[in-house]
Amino acid sequence: MTEQRRARAIAMTATERDTFLQSQPICRVATLGPGGHPHTSPLWFAWDGTALWLNSLVRSQRWTDITRDPRISAIVDDGGTDFLQLRGVELRGRAEVVGETPRTGTPVEELTEPERLFADKYMGGQPFRYDGRHGWLRLTPDHVVSWDFARLQPRR
Repeated sequence: MTEQRRARAIAMTATERDTFLQSQPICRVATLGPGGHPHTSPLWFAWDGTALWLNSLVRSQRWTDITRDPRISAIVDDGGTDFLQLRGVELRGRAEVVGETPRTGTPVEELTEPERLFADKYMGGQPFRYDGRHGWLRLTPDHVVSWDFARLQPRR
């Protein structure tokens, strides 16, 4: 994964970035559609410290785009009405399908942890539910950029 060169002053540490990604509820995923036109959509996700796990409808424009061209970008951000409250992370790389499509619950060791993280985050710790309409995409980023504009505040 390449490190952020510009704007190091506002970059999160690895620990801050992991905590931020684990706490935020929604990311926006950008894919490349026909003719290279971008398509952006919100999505729930889980972060395991290495990869962003996306639970996506398999009959969606996003899934169609990724099977055609796996290059994606995901942004997870948080902010308020003040510039110094803005913070976020952009992850870029290639998405890969993991497990059966759509996911029906066939044991897949690689999905044990992402499904636990996802269930803890969105289902109150209840077991992950398979609906036969979603599948798992893993984005192991090759480029990550983060920002936390609160770092620009003068220190006292």
